Amino acid sequence: MGAESDFGKVSNGRTMTTKHVKKSPSTSGATKASPSAQPKTAHASSRSARLEELSVPRVYTKPGVDPLDRVTYERRSSTIANPDGSVVFKMEGAEVPAGWSQLATDIVISKYFRKAGLQGNPAKTNGVASGASGALGDGERSVRQVVYRVAHTIRQTADTFGGYFATKEAADSFEAELSYLLVHQYGAFNSPVWFNCGLYHQYGIEGSGGNWAWDPQAGHSDLAADGTSTTEVVETKNAYSRPQCSACFIQSVQDDLMGIYELVKSEARLFKYGSGTGTNFSAIRGKQEKLSGGGTSSGLMSFLEVFDRAAGATKSGGTTRRAAKMTIPRSSTSSSGRCARRRRHTRSSAAATRATSTARRTTPSVGRTRTTRFA
Repeated sequence: MGAESDFGKVSNGRTMTTKHVKKSPSTSGATKASPSAQPKTAHASSRSARLEELSVPRVYTKPGVDPLDRVTYERRSSTIANPDGSVVFKMEGAEVPAGWSQLATDIVISKYFRKAGLQGNPAKTNGVASGASGALGDGERSVRQVVYRVAHTIRQTADTFGGYFATKEAADSFEAELSYLLVHQYGAFNSPVWFNCGLYHQYGIEGSGGNWAWDPQAGHSDLAADGTSTTEVVETKNAYSRPQCSACFIQSVQDDLMGIYELVKSEARLFKYGSGTGTNFSAIRGKQEKLSGGGTSSGLMSFLEVFDRAAGATKSGGTTRRAAKMTIPRSSTSSSGRCARRRRHTRSSAAATRATSTARRTTPSVGRTRTTRFA
């Protein structure tokens, strides 16, 4: 959390306010873009009927000027090492804004640069001049590439869905302002956005397996007039065409063996793309409780060890970060009681150890050392 806040820190207390301008026939220059200027899909018209389209005023940028061109960049190296000195990650010659700290540099290079899959194709390294800014190669080598990948993909997706921006100028303004805020560290997205957003749209990277996403052709993710849900969820054909950009997921678990290991599978999918997960395990029966087959349960704690090891073994987003996991048992469960007793026992043991150490340091020595021992 602290590292990411340094990567996207807010400076000088400046903020950007995006106004939501209501369009009316009498407003000058308030005509909507033509279909050719603002591409829309079949569901865009119904979306427009429910939502007002955005007009984004420029605060930090000017029309026709790319904010990423106005930044001074410099070449830097980043090395992430273990306490024993062994190198976990190293990159030299990465292009980073001159005003960024070394900590922010290490975070974006080690975690958010896409390390492979670009295949050195200049046509798929938009936003970076070919050859001049490290565009060529098998992975991203510039903060400019990362910011463009995210900001342009969000704008591009809004154009594809349609009904978001009132005009093409508003869409251009949105992308430019967002790029400025990101490259100058006035704000930052959560990790899954940096990990996943734009990999398919800008580089054609598909990944393995798909995600579950709302189907825009089947309906809207809200309630119909009769109160019934019109949401349709489908599995995508690849991992990044509808990228996983949410940071936190709450999942359920069933009190049976296959349900428990189905949760392990679901967590692995979330961890793979950089998200965290939390689950209430109160439904799992406690140790020595009877099973339908006649045996007894090994208890919640034995399964939590499996979940913890799986999270520890997974590199979140394919980088150097451990996966984030939250576990909740109700205090009324038998396993929760054992957890509390184990925690109290651990604290008591630690306190006794500290007391023994203190007694050894403070007991006077007369001829030989006296040691006070505590049971």
